[in-house]
Amino acid sequence: MGAFGDAMKSLADLLNDSVIWQVVDIMSALFIVGIGCGVIAIAVLFVIDSTQTKHAVRRNYPVIGRFRYLFESLGEYFRQYFFAMDREELPFNRAQRAWVYRAAKGVDTTVALARRATCGPPARSLSPTAPSRRSTAMPPTPR
Repeated sequence: MGAFGDAMKSLADLLNDSVIWQVVDIMSALFIVGIGCGVIAIAVLFVIDSTQTKHAVRRNYPVIGRFRYLFESLGEYFRQYFFAMDREELPFNRAQRAWVYRAAKGVDTTVALARRATCGPPARSLSPTAPSRRSTAMPPTPR
């Protein structure tokens, strides 16, 4: 083999016995087990979603249909910064759709007065010392 071949073989034997390769072997085994557990979990969710009768979305779109409910619950946080508010959409806004969904499920559809849309612009103070919203310019300086 020669001197170079013997040196490479001794280096390979040294690396195979090192702790680094043992850690890499353990990590790769854990990764394979994690992927396997994920596949098994998805298969179980598929069977559960396909056989249940309560939610049509989950029955028609197993596993992926669960994301609808996840995004619906997270929607409040997304709308706060990125999307339209509850009463800005047309032809039916989110508040009207939520009411229809509750009515279809037989859940109480009573909405508290404080949860409804505001009736007008914010109230203005009638105090003469209150700052005016008409002009943001500085008052003229006396001469």
